[in-house]
Amino acid sequence: MSRSNQHRKTNTRSQSRSSKQSFDLSSNYIKHPVNKRADAAWVLYQILENGRSASEVMPKVWERFEDAKDRAWLQEMVYGSLRNLPKLQVWLRQLLDKPLKKQQKIVEHLIMIGLYQLTYSRTAEHAAVSETVEACKQMKELGLSGLVNAVLRRFQRENLDEQSFEQEHVNLGLSKWLYKALLAHYSDTEHVEDIAKNMHQRAPLWLRINTLKTDINDYIERLDSANIEYERHSNTTIKLVRAGEITKLPGYDEGLFAVQDYAAQQAARFLAVQKNDIVLDCCAAPGGKSASVLESQANLAQLYMIDADEKRNKRIEENLQRLGHSEYFGEKLHLITQDASELHSNDTLPMFDRILLDAPCSATGVIRRHPDIMWLRKSSDIAVLVELQAKILQSAWQKLRPGGTLLYATCSILPQENQQQIEHFLAQHNDATLVPITTTCNQETDTWQILPGQDDMDGFFYAKLVKAHDK
Repeated sequence: MSRSNQHRKTNTRSQSRSSKQSFDLSSNYIKHPVNKRADAAWVLYQILENGRSASEVMPKVWERFEDAKDRAWLQEMVYGSLRNLPKLQVWLRQLLDKPLKKQQKIVEHLIMIGLYQLTYSRTAEHAAVSETVEACKQMKELGLSGLVNAVLRRFQRENLDEQSFEQEHVNLGLSKWLYKALLAHYSDTEHVEDIAKNMHQRAPLWLRINTLKTDINDYIERLDSANIEYERHSNTTIKLVRAGEITKLPGYDEGLFAVQDYAAQQAARFLAVQKNDIVLDCCAAPGGKSASVLESQANLAQLYMIDADEKRNKRIEENLQRLGHSEYFGEKLHLITQDASELHSNDTLPMFDRILLDAPCSATGVIRRHPDIMWLRKSSDIAVLVELQAKILQSAWQKLRPGGTLLYATCSILPQENQQQIEHFLAQHNDATLVPITTTCNQETDTWQILPGQDDMDGFFYAKLVKAHDK
């Protein structure tokens, strides 16, 4: 696999967020002793106050616990709190005379972890209270342990978990901006309620079988031998009934499968790479779709994988190596660090027969997997993303040969990023034609907006464009 760095850009916004320093709660430093509730509060603080993603900070507390059950408990506390954050915040403001400040602010997040335990978890109430108070002491906030105890006891005494809320976004567990956006685009309240409900469901674990190493029947035999329950959905797709640790599944180290939602698995099918095609996976990290493209057509000529973030490109390399694709395809693979909006100015790249553009987006379709997205994303981000998507789409189109295919995809459910983006592009390019695609239910459609939970899939959008031949 060849690698190169070209046109690197720094994401100043994410850089400013991740560098936001505040006493010992910033950076990678966890000051307190190992304690599940204190660690959960630390993660929640990092997400909500420092704007760091769960995928960045959760591993820092997971590595402090050897038991898989402890790691699962930590994720449940953090993700559960994020899914119910509006209610937790309302209760918190009712229970505190005034907000805590500076270093003590983390105790508010610990209290919310306690409120979540009392309301939504199977933790015994006395343990939820006493262990949360103990966590406060472990966090060197001994003077606030009495406050934590009093707040949680009052919550129980006044049965606040039974109160109703006038604000609909609180009832639905949505941020204000997202609730307004969904209501604007999906019109009726009942539809928005259904979307919100599915956003808060725990997503299943979908596996894509690596057909370059095994087939689905052989892999099913392995699952049967391990007494793992599953559902077969296609010749390459399995859905596990109960999610577990991915690395413990049969064949993980051998690269017999990859974890990929069924909606995302459709990309390779729609792209329909042919023998001897030169293919570009634009914004490719972490490489799941690149791998599925390779498995769908082992006789392609070249696959170029481009992402602007060098660290994310390392994830592509790691994933392809585990699956065995790096060795299998060798010099056919090209991994490039490149700003996708400047593809057209890169003369070292060839013209492509097929381009997969999984564009940077709001990720509103995958909130059920990543509930922190709802609180990290802001309404003002959408216009910025739409502009970036248009630039990348325009740039990629210039690298598509006449007669070639470009598949536009996002994991968003907002029309500005999807249907409206494509309509705007078609209005500006008379050499572009929208080609119908066939859904998993064998229905033909011009574009396909998948909503969260639809057939147990993530929210996703697809549009297939073909470039006219030169006259």
